[in-house]
Amino acid sequence: MNNSFVNSARLLGAGLRALLVLTLVCGVLYPLLVTGVAQAVFHDQANGSEIEKNGKVVGSTLYGQTYDLPKKNPSDPEEAPRPDPKWFQPRPSAAGTNSVNTQYSILLSGASNLAADSKVLLDSVKERRTAYAELNGVKESEVPVDALTASASGIDPHISPENAELQAARVAKANGLDKAQVEKVVKEHTEGRTAGFLGEPRVNVLELNLALEELAKS
Repeated sequence: MNNSFVNSARLLGAGLRALLVLTLVCGVLYPLLVTGVAQAVFHDQANGSEIEKNGKVVGSTLYGQTYDLPKKNPSDPEEAPRPDPKWFQPRPSAAGTNSVNTQYSILLSGASNLAADSKVLLDSVKERRTAYAELNGVKESEVPVDALTASASGIDPHISPENAELQAARVAKANGLDKAQVEKVVKEHTEGRTAGFLGEPRVNVLELNLALEELAKS
């Protein structure tokens, strides 16, 4: 009986020591090591790829955000957002809203899960096509696909170069700039395919709008 008690106590003690050692190694030392390496080697990525301006974080290169005009009636939750013509507009998002940072239209990442033949989806695409064409003064047949549908994540920060180029004339007029200047900024911020063959050419809307703001000030 005594031997059984001693053996049980010994096993319990060994288990507790193993628990403490593994907690220290896996729960403290390893996270500190990984965090230290990440901060030293991949500082920007480890901190969310944030973009700062005048000492303040204005967004992330990884997440899309909206550029809307102020509400006419801030207390009306049903008032539809109106895109600000001075800025390049992102692609639609099926994600939720964030009441903490109203610039972001993000709470949850995800798609609408609507089928390709969904009437709700088809009607929204038609509405977006009409709205985009009216905002940018182009034909509905010219509206690019990424201006009509949300990304799978709902938080895509990029638009296609074609989308950006179609918005250039409207943006230039709203900011009192020459269209050629704005088109040059679009080309300068057009990213190619990753590694030369993955994905499609794209433009980060936040980075583009920040460059546009600097151009408007000059």
